[in-house]
Amino acid sequence: MERHIPGPGEKYMDKNGKPYQIVCVAAHTETGEKMVVYQSLCEAFACFVRPLGMFLEEAHKKHPDKPGETEKEAQEESESFSENIWKKEKSAEEGQANPALLEFLDADTLEQKYQIIKSVGSSVTDRLIDDFAVTLDLVIPEGNVETRYQQLLSSVRTMQKFETTRFRPR
Repeated sequence: MERHIPGPGEKYMDKNGKPYQIVCVAAHTETGEKMVVYQSLCEAFACFVRPLGMFLEEAHKKHPDKPGETEKEAQEESESFSENIWKKEKSAEEGQANPALLEFLDADTLEQKYQIIKSVGSSVTDRLIDDFAVTLDLVIPEGNVETRYQQLLSSVRTMQKFETTRFRPR
């Protein structure tokens, strides 16, 4: 069975149910070994690196530990277990960019970006907040969507206070 190679932006759950997002699959500079760079989507948003093979096999190797269980049964259970441990989150919007996000990315100033965020209003989602935050190099902590939305707006306003046009070409 050929395994799916993780791609940037894909989300996975570990065996404890904690979400992670793939940053990229990189190559070790000395050995060329493929490494998965991924980031926790909770707590401190820590980043981790794990060899690709290890990432794909994490908690998948299961030995018969139940009385009477055969190696084949253990392998079948392991494969089923591995599909659930590192299951890829699917979303209805996968593969399609939110129009507000595209407009946000095209905006030249923080004021324009702020107005775009404001225009989204009650239709904002956690995913959209995360997308806006990533493009601004912000971390908006997990929590209630409305609270996160207000934190994003506040952060953009704060950034505006320090925005300068001194080094921008005219």
